[in-house]
Amino acid sequence: MARKGKPKAPDLAEYRAKRSAERTPEPFSGPAEDRPGLFVVHKHAARNLHFDLRLEVGGVLKSWAVPKGPSPNPEDKRLAVHVEDHPLEYGDFEGLIPEGNYGAGAVIVWDRGLWVPIKDPKHGIDQGKLLFDLRGYKLRGRWTLFKIKRGEKEWLLVKKPDAYATKEGEELEQQSVLSGLTVEELKQGKDRAAKIRKESERLGAPRDNVAPLKVGLMLAQPREDAFTDDAWLFELKYDGYRLIAARGEDGKPLLRYRRGQDVTARFPEISIALAKLPYAGLVLDGEVVVLDDAGKPSFQRLQQRVQLSKPHDIQRASVQLPAKLFVFDLLGFEDFDLRPLPLTERKRLLREVLPRAGPLAYSDHIVGQGEAMYEQVREMRLEGLIAKRADSAYQAGRGGDWLKIRVDRTGDFAIVGHTAPKRGRAGLGALHLALREGGQWVYAGRVGTGFDDKLLRELREALDAAPRSDPPPAGPVPKGDEHTWVEPLLVAEVRYKETTADGQLRHPVFLRLRDDKPLEECVREGAGDEAGVPAIEPIDAIEPEPASEQPVFSNLDKVFWPEEGYTKGDLIDYYVGVSRWLLPYLEDRPVVLTRYPDGIHGKNFFQKDAPEFVPRWVRTETMWSENAEREIRYFICDDERTLAFLANLGTIPLHIWSSRVADLQHPDWCILDLDPKGAPFQHVVKVAQVIRALCREIELPSFVKTSGSSGLHVLVPLAGQCTYEQSRMLGQLLATAIVARLPEIATTARSLSAREGKVYVDFLQNGHGRLLVSPLCVRPLPGAPVSMMLRWSEVTPKLDIGRFTIKNAAQRLSRMKRDPMLGVLSEEPELGEALERLGRLVR
Repeated sequence: MARKGKPKAPDLAEYRAKRSAERTPEPFSGPAEDRPGLFVVHKHAARNLHFDLRLEVGGVLKSWAVPKGPSPNPEDKRLAVHVEDHPLEYGDFEGLIPEGNYGAGAVIVWDRGLWVPIKDPKHGIDQGKLLFDLRGYKLRGRWTLFKIKRGEKEWLLVKKPDAYATKEGEELEQQSVLSGLTVEELKQGKDRAAKIRKESERLGAPRDNVAPLKVGLMLAQPREDAFTDDAWLFELKYDGYRLIAARGEDGKPLLRYRRGQDVTARFPEISIALAKLPYAGLVLDGEVVVLDDAGKPSFQRLQQRVQLSKPHDIQRASVQLPAKLFVFDLLGFEDFDLRPLPLTERKRLLREVLPRAGPLAYSDHIVGQGEAMYEQVREMRLEGLIAKRADSAYQAGRGGDWLKIRVDRTGDFAIVGHTAPKRGRAGLGALHLALREGGQWVYAGRVGTGFDDKLLRELREALDAAPRSDPPPAGPVPKGDEHTWVEPLLVAEVRYKETTADGQLRHPVFLRLRDDKPLEECVREGAGDEAGVPAIEPIDAIEPEPASEQPVFSNLDKVFWPEEGYTKGDLIDYYVGVSRWLLPYLEDRPVVLTRYPDGIHGKNFFQKDAPEFVPRWVRTETMWSENAEREIRYFICDDERTLAFLANLGTIPLHIWSSRVADLQHPDWCILDLDPKGAPFQHVVKVAQVIRALCREIELPSFVKTSGSSGLHVLVPLAGQCTYEQSRMLGQLLATAIVARLPEIATTARSLSAREGKVYVDFLQNGHGRLLVSPLCVRPLPGAPVSMMLRWSEVTPKLDIGRFTIKNAAQRLSRMKRDPMLGVLSEEPELGEALERLGRLVR
């Protein structure tokens, strides 16, 4: 097994040779792997006007100059000249290249999006033929690039016949999808803001900057039926998250949710477009969505986006699952406050501000014809309508000038409890719901349909962890032991037919949890802001770390270890106390839980899948499982509060993968698990000592820890240099060599009957998805032992592995000052040479 080498880096020397970093604003970054699948079409007014098609391959943008530009007509064969590779950062470049530089002239991002090669793109480029799909804002469907015999760099770009092809070769929109500028406007330095400034002044907009962090949102009241009235505008109701979007005078973009959270980094495709707009400042109101393959908003895809936290994953998703901000209002423009203007005027100005295609989209409307639009929306199975009074000013709060008309009547309710399950139902029977009214929570009924078994179990787990409520909410609440009441922490969206006279829901159906909605918006219709609940809280009034962003602990006094009296609270305190030692082993690594909600002698269960109710700050990653033949949403424990959250679920042992999410196929270590199962522990020590001696002999570093149960774990660092299969082969070679040296006390036989009282040297845990008990994890055994990192000098016949427990582990670590096993995460041995030495020993 040879040491894994790094692939040859793409060469950008030709690109850099033609440019001077001191004289051009073009980017000079190196090759990267940040945006797999990115494609960009630049329109470039250089000496000759042309287009540049750029496809991300191997960390750079492979580029072709297309003089006449792409054509959607399959009969048009457009010449495409293969030019030098460009850095990925060039995908966002738009601006003026000064005279005297290579390619001097105006450059705009004419289109961008995802490209999907049908076959291996590197092979296609080498062979002179590429077949691929484009999913851009302008270019869609299947295309081909193929080399012609005229010269080495000449190719043809042709649209394949499909639903996106047009025979007429229609003229495509010439604006940038980011700034909205044409190359002519950029070249001439046209001030597009001048017209909007002039109109704002003519309309009497006050001179005042709108602060995007403090602006209160205008909200819509529910209405059951559509209507026709020329005094009203009707817009689509999008299935997404409300966003305030802004561009400051310094050019910096800002995106914030309705609850105030800054999510600028969550949607880089929208943030980039905001930054490119040619205005000194503006504040927009809109709804962010992710569209499905049919072009309809998909709340499920949006949730996939908002659950991501790692910058690399977010950047990748911005190309593969791009978000779109449908903007329906313009609140501020430069130093004008437009909120007092009539809605029709604000929308007229908004249309002028936004590009005609791209991640920022104008939310169009119809005038008057609400009933006709409602019927179309219902046929298309969309969410519903928003009706807005055409002459209304923008005012914070829930007034009567905006109305929401849903195809199905739905509402947001606080979950305040549940009923016990009956007749074999999983998890719980029904959810108890409440709304805010008169400064208190008032019972709104229960919902018992719309769940599957998995969701029922997840909801039950979430509610079991919530603090109990005494008394329950106001109103006619049901009585009896089968009802459990909790403090409201979760928001449920529910569809229902109507409400009864006493405020109870009729025929409710659970739709989903809404982690983007604050509890404060669960307000009884008609109660509105007079109930003392603000429509939105300014961001500077929100604590930097609100309570909902921290674990909520429950049942801390429940005894988990009866013999010692250790409680669930002791378990949480332990994990928090050793977190700085433990987290380096957990970070960016899938974690699997074994949960003991009633302590070590109660029922327990293994949990790979993170439930839907986990807080948004808990990182999860979805990965395909070959064994389960489905996707599994793993927990990733990167910080102390996530560790505390997992412990609060009743998690005692933590099992981890040997590889990290960033490189799942390449483990960080090879493990030999020394399992006595009837053999004397002194034999375990002897086997471990001989493993260390063997590793020294072949010049491999090795590290050791207790299993926390009865054996020892010896780990060899790999630094991601080999695959899981190669790691297992290394483990097998080491185990075979050890058994050959210690045949009387060591074996690789798996079954107990075949071991004959010998120490089992298990190398089979070196496999994709196989798990290791993490260092410092607690075991569900009497005494609460932990898996402790050891110095090799401690591995002697006097070693007592049971003495490391949750009561003394933290003190031991403090005395040690340095983790003796930490090198397993950082050392990079010469595996090829070590394997050659090992091979000679086992022949």
